[in-house]
Amino acid sequence: MERARILTNSTVVCAPLMARSVEQMVIDMQRAKAQGADAVEVRLDFIDSFQPSPGPGNYHQKQAIARHHPYAPKGGTDNLEFVAGGLGIIILAVDDEEHNCTRPRWEGGQYEGDEHTRLEALRLAHDLGADYIDVELKVASDLVGEVKNKHQAGGKVIVSSYLNGATPSKEDLGHLVARMQSTGADIIKVVSNADDITELERIFHLLSRSEVPAVAYSLGERGLISQLLCPKFGGALVYGAMEGNSIPGLPTLDNLRETYKVENINSDTKVFGLVSKPVSHSKGPILHNPAFRHANYNGIYVPMFVDDLKEFFEVYTSPEFAGYSVGFPYKEAVVQFCDEVHPLAKSIGAVNTIIRKPSDGKLIGYNTDCEGSIAAIEDALKEQKSINGASLNSPLAGKQFVVAGAGGAGRAIAVGAKSRGARVIIFDIDLTRAESLAQVVSGEAKPFESLAHFQPENGAILANATPIGMHPSTDRIPVAETTLGSYQLVFDAVYTPRKTRLLKDADAAGAITVSGVEMFLRQAIGQFNLFTGREAPKDFMREIVLSKF
Repeated sequence: MERARILTNSTVVCAPLMARSVEQMVIDMQRAKAQGADAVEVRLDFIDSFQPSPGPGNYHQKQAIARHHPYAPKGGTDNLEFVAGGLGIIILAVDDEEHNCTRPRWEGGQYEGDEHTRLEALRLAHDLGADYIDVELKVASDLVGEVKNKHQAGGKVIVSSYLNGATPSKEDLGHLVARMQSTGADIIKVVSNADDITELERIFHLLSRSEVPAVAYSLGERGLISQLLCPKFGGALVYGAMEGNSIPGLPTLDNLRETYKVENINSDTKVFGLVSKPVSHSKGPILHNPAFRHANYNGIYVPMFVDDLKEFFEVYTSPEFAGYSVGFPYKEAVVQFCDEVHPLAKSIGAVNTIIRKPSDGKLIGYNTDCEGSIAAIEDALKEQKSINGASLNSPLAGKQFVVAGAGGAGRAIAVGAKSRGARVIIFDIDLTRAESLAQVVSGEAKPFESLAHFQPENGAILANATPIGMHPSTDRIPVAETTLGSYQLVFDAVYTPRKTRLLKDADAAGAITVSGVEMFLRQAIGQFNLFTGREAPKDFMREIVLSKF
């Protein structure tokens, strides 16, 4: 019967397995399938008793894995077959600690043993029925020919190359791919270790132009989108980590299947992302991706770890990259890279949303933080019946409004508060920055250290727009705890955790509290409208926030 084929209509999701025993490997294969993997990549060198040789003990180890793997027909088989749309097992032979993968030292791995013995182990793995074996470019030509001559019915070989240093130019990658394709590989695999997210554009270029099925990605947090966007650019396989087995740069199987639904991504999918540094804390993908699907909009929202804004916008100019959220610390700096800026964002001096105009590719900057935060605060005051419901004035009119932080979020909140008639006082570690914002809102500026001793008016509003209290440093608050009783309402822009220590202490002091989750939801609704040109499914998005945040 013909061996398994990786060529399917959609990208295959593969889980790397690194168990220390055959028994645990078999258990992990079952777990991987239950968590949504189409394929598993068995790292034989992680088995404690394994030696890369064709001895009888190792024969039985591989045979045991083959008999019990969850993609085989019921009853077990020594041949890892293609069954019901599932993919079998890719077996590798030596360890690469950088990606928990199996590589000799000269390909960036850790294996220093006898090369002949290592290749014999690969041959044995293939003879026992591994759907694919993964061999390095250096030895590929002879081994690929041998496998194809021996298994003319369909023996499959992945030819791979692990790159050291910066990702090569498109031209050099093209030459590398040509060499790999010339070996007769069924699939080629290129793995880099990008120092900057802009290098990944070369990876996407490779995927979209390869003449044979290709796997290409980069390691680490900056390389995450090379996995998530792999299906869009034609990649044959995307890796996902099992629950409890975190691997830097790999999404979890659950994220691939539930958050991103990679099986739905195609070449027409529009890419949106959060431009930030760091970016791992963001819950944007959990909200935007289900909202896109609910509205039947073909888009994906991904985290983008960006080190250099100028270089990022110079490289990612394709209309496929249709828009961005902008997070810390770039909301002010990004304004200069926008071709046009909406008047509200211009008055604030900060942008949190960018749209690429389809007609000419120009970047248009907006700010949805302002209305998102102020509307959340006003609604909370109204719900507490703090004002007469019939009043046409904002409940913030005339109130002292204390803003901690004069960065992008602080600027949006301060401008919004001023627009509602509040008297704004800004505290920031950079007094010059606070004074600049105070001029915009006709307010006062004070050094941040004085906030610990500041006594607000009774009934004042406090808004924390600093990262203080954000996970993992959750035990700090920006003000003196004894002053919280003087505030009518305390708002915290931090939303991880949802109930920060500041909000807990303010609640205990009797103040109305508003979580940053409310601001996040409302600004995200505004972003959805801008991203898609459609009305956001507000109730659906609120349900997601209530259930998953």
